[in-house]
Order: sequence, then C-alpha cells, then structure tokens
Amino acid sequence: MKTLISFAMAATTLAFASTASAQFAKPEDAIKYRKNALFVMQQNFGRVAAMASGKAPFDAKVAAESAAVADYVAKLPWAAFGEGTDKGDTRAKPEIWKEAAKFKEHSDKMQAEMSKLAAATKTGNLDSIKAAVNATGGTCKACHDAYRKD
Repeated sequence: MKTLISFAMAATTLAFASTASAQFAKPEDAIKYRKNALFVMQQNFGRVAAMASGKAPFDAKVAAESAAVADYVAKLPWAAFGEGTDKGDTRAKPEIWKEAAKFKEHSDKMQAEMSKLAAATKTGNLDSIKAAVNATGGTCKACHDAYRKD
C-alpha cells in the first residue's frame, strides 16, 4: 500500500513536471511546487534510509522502487528557485540567489548521489545501499546547512 501511495504521489508530481520548465504564474506556485517535489523525494529517500539504518525491515523491491522515485523527483525542484521565490512560505536562505552557481553545484552533487543510490538499490546489496545512503544524505545535509533556514 505504501508503495502504491509513493507511486501515486510520484505520478502526480510527474503530471506537473512540465510546469516546472515553464514560468510559474506566481512565485507562491513555484514555492509550493518545489516544496512538494522535495517532500516526495525526502519521503522516498527516507524509506530507503530507514532500511539502511535498520529502523525498518529491509525489502529490496521497496528500496529499489523508492530510490527510483527519489532519483527522478530529485531533478524537479530546481526550476522552481526562480526570481521572487525567496519570499513567502519558504525556508530557503537568500544565499541561494546570491550564490547561484554554488547552490547548483550542491543540487547537481545531490542528484548524482541519488542516481548512485538508485543503482545501488538495484543490486539488493545492503552494504552498498548503506554506503550510498550515507553519501546521499551527506549531500542533502551540506545543502541544508548552507541554504535552508531552521
């Protein structure tokens, strides 16, 4: 059931993916879009991370499905960090727009690590998955520390 919900959430996100490449009608729309994409990514990554840490039973099929969703969704939120989206219901720090190239480096690194995680889950090897979870989580933390308000 959880897998079905994850895929339904991913499908909803995918349905709106074309919106990300176009201009958003309002800054609030972009903020909502990126927050939802990041939420779906985090939920799916978190499921794999819980298995890797022993907090949830390991299920190779669920891990691979969740990592695949997280990998795809990891590409979506970045188009929604446009002009005017630094104000409103957001925890994004102003440094995102002041250090755009550095922020992009962080997002690119996270996406690369998320792809490695997706590949690791396809092997079903828990040790490989643990290493990939740690690397991916490290990229998330580094970006959050630099660019997300508490």
